[in-house]
Amino acid sequence: MLKPGPADAPVVPALSSLIHAGERSFALRSLAAPNPAIALWLCDLERDRAAVDAFAQCLSVEERARAARFGTELLRHRWIVGRASLRLLLGSATGVDPADIRIARGVRGRPELVGPTRLDFNVSHTDGVALIAIGHALPPAARIGVDIERRDRRVNADGLARKFLTGRERVLLAPLAADERRQAFLRLWTCKEATSKATGDALSAPFRDIDVDLEGGPRLRAGPPPYTPADWRLFAADVNDDGLVGTVAVWRAT
Repeated sequence: MLKPGPADAPVVPALSSLIHAGERSFALRSLAAPNPAIALWLCDLERDRAAVDAFAQCLSVEERARAARFGTELLRHRWIVGRASLRLLLGSATGVDPADIRIARGVRGRPELVGPTRLDFNVSHTDGVALIAIGHALPPAARIGVDIERRDRRVNADGLARKFLTGRERVLLAPLAADERRQAFLRLWTCKEATSKATGDALSAPFRDIDVDLEGGPRLRAGPPPYTPADWRLFAADVNDDGLVGTVAVWRAT
């Protein structure tokens, strides 16, 4: 269920009936919080046409225009549900009507709330689900990033490791069996991708220089600025039971 924000946030009536917890038909399901300042939600993007139309009620004119540009109906519907779900959660957290939430593209195009706030958010999609993270009362200038992947995603782990992993990471993966290397790569990738989404660097981040240690929980071991380990905390997202692997990264930007 939606958690109330600082005030009882209005929710579009037609949308409130679409929110369920603990059922396969969920639109939004809260996950175990990796940190008291972070709320995580798993969003089911596969909805019927009536539900998609209801979700579209709280999108901005610009967002509806963006949705119309998607090449297929499936992708368009998934984007509408994901964006509207984000608006619902931000509205609940801020006490603002979801339709009135102002989202802009910040530095390097990273989405963020307009105006002074200590609330930050990030979203990651894979197939028909999305992971939404909202940081409440984060330290000044802190940014959050998330990434999820299907645990059964087939990837060329060896080839991708040469392109995206550090030398130390490649050495650690080398003796593992093929499927173990694939799974370890996906875990490392979600860590690196989450950090790059926090900074807004996305795929331009120096992934081969961002060194991640998975032992005892993910942590940033080394990296060039702004990926200096002292400024980062990594958390595993509680999505294993959903056949996913995910990471949350919090960056203390300076």
